[in-house]
Amino acid sequence: MAYVFSAWTCFVLYTEYDKIASMRLHFLASQRRRADQFTVLVRNVPPDTDETISEHVDHFFRVNHPDHYLTHQVVYNANKLAKLVKKKEKLKNWLDYYQIKYSRHPEKRPTTKEGFLGLWGERVDAIDFYTAEIDTLVQKIAEERERVLKDPEAIMPVAFVSFNTRWGAAVCAQTQQSKNPTIWLTEWAPEPRDVYWSNLAIPFVAIAIRKLVMGVTLFFLVFFFMIPIAAVQSLANLDGIEKVAPFLKSIIEVKIIKSFLQGFLPGLALKIFLIILPTILMIMSKIEGYAATSILERRAAAKYYYFMLVNVFLGSIITGTAFQQLHAFLHQSPTQIPKTIGVSIPMKATFFITYIMVDGWAGIAGEILRLKPLIIFHLKNMFLVKTEKDRENAMDPGSVGFPEALPQLQLYFLLGLVYAVITPILLPFIVIFFGFAYFVYRHQVINVYNQEYESVAAFWPHVHSRIVAALVISQLLLLGLLSTKKAADSTPILLALPVLTIWFQRFCKSRFEPAFRRYPLEEAMAKDTLERATEPNLNLKGYLSNSYLHPIFKSEGNEENEMGEWRDDDSLVLTKRHSKLNTPGASENSYIASPEYDEETYNYQV
Repeated sequence: MAYVFSAWTCFVLYTEYDKIASMRLHFLASQRRRADQFTVLVRNVPPDTDETISEHVDHFFRVNHPDHYLTHQVVYNANKLAKLVKKKEKLKNWLDYYQIKYSRHPEKRPTTKEGFLGLWGERVDAIDFYTAEIDTLVQKIAEERERVLKDPEAIMPVAFVSFNTRWGAAVCAQTQQSKNPTIWLTEWAPEPRDVYWSNLAIPFVAIAIRKLVMGVTLFFLVFFFMIPIAAVQSLANLDGIEKVAPFLKSIIEVKIIKSFLQGFLPGLALKIFLIILPTILMIMSKIEGYAATSILERRAAAKYYYFMLVNVFLGSIITGTAFQQLHAFLHQSPTQIPKTIGVSIPMKATFFITYIMVDGWAGIAGEILRLKPLIIFHLKNMFLVKTEKDRENAMDPGSVGFPEALPQLQLYFLLGLVYAVITPILLPFIVIFFGFAYFVYRHQVINVYNQEYESVAAFWPHVHSRIVAALVISQLLLLGLLSTKKAADSTPILLALPVLTIWFQRFCKSRFEPAFRRYPLEEAMAKDTLERATEPNLNLKGYLSNSYLHPIFKSEGNEENEMGEWRDDDSLVLTKRHSKLNTPGASENSYIASPEYDEETYNYQV
């Protein structure tokens, strides 16, 4: 049976991987023109004593990509400006609220206190107060904006570089740009709505340090969270509670309380512990410095899955064993410990059935009813909503919670794979859950949630890897269990299963994953050729002009000539850089000395 389940799982995974990879390539080939198809994100631009970041980027790509480079947009550290603009929006919202209030009751001017949230301080006219505050903030915003535009330190060593063809962008994004592999790092730019602008201001070196710190933090978060999980799991054993606290025996023996403690409290308490986790893990992912919201959600989903794997699954098995078999561990020979652990796996089937019903079935019902968003909306409407804009924001359904939903689905895959052979009675509960989940999430994605970005199935390789890892875990646990039973002689036959499964994962990775990491040059050239034939007069530079301009500058009504970095001369570009070449003759991509400039001034012939 183990071989049958493993073979069927691998067959379905391979078929699904092939189908999703084909759908991804078809979507990329058929989708309409988008800015990210022509744009590359360049990080760790090396400093140059003779040129600004913008000039350095322009010169580098005009020399190394002379036929396809179109334009670029440098990235400004506008985080402080963004905070000021956000604060102005909040003040403007309060001003609108008091103006609406005054229009309804013109006989009395509204008042407020100058202190925090209007809770203390001198009482003043609310409209005049917020008008003055906004005027002061507008001046600060203008000064900060001017500083950002003029201060060279505000320009980060990051740029969005655009090309006149998809082929040129694909070549740049998928190749090494310099003999030093730590500089001029290129990757496909996220689509503009997917960019997480705050993290673009983080220095590249700091990103590596942040990832290390967050990795250590995640380790301690995962393994120290076992303490409350252990306490929750111990509630499932009422005999243990009665021995520790005999005075609670009369209360525990009440039928309703006993049923509640045994049946629902462990799963319910575990769910409460996990509610706050997605927010914490998303904050950790943001600290790591990823530049796209989709990547942030993938990393947060990975952290959440590791957490649930250790604490919900392994923690439930190992912790339960430690509480229930502590006496046996201390009074038996070491050779009997594997038997104790093996026996605990089927013993926990009842707990996981309860967990599936409490967390899975009830969770899906809550998803379609949207009780949590409904309660939050009414609370906001009661205490926070002041204007129609506030009400619109409160009613916004947001997007699908990938960082929370995906790890939960993967956990149920793991439970189904582990107990498919050991305790098949659990499988109907898993099947019912996935049946409900399919119809509910399909409805929610189509009719309820907003799409914040288009990742083109970028999540699937991670999902596939974790399902395969779950299959390997199930095989190893089965080996451990059989080694403690009378079927121990059949254990060597199963040793090949994990090896074959790992080989299957490596095969799928080499076969399909390149389609999710790279854009085929063949497809890029085909789309470029078709576009030139159908739209010969396309103004691509105008189309890309402000695509990757920081939203703060767009909202503040910037002038294009201040922020844009456009090429007006397609043949020559000046540079003040000292020549470092020692080439005897000029080539197409070399520096050409000109008698019109002194020895420190050269032209790039491109």
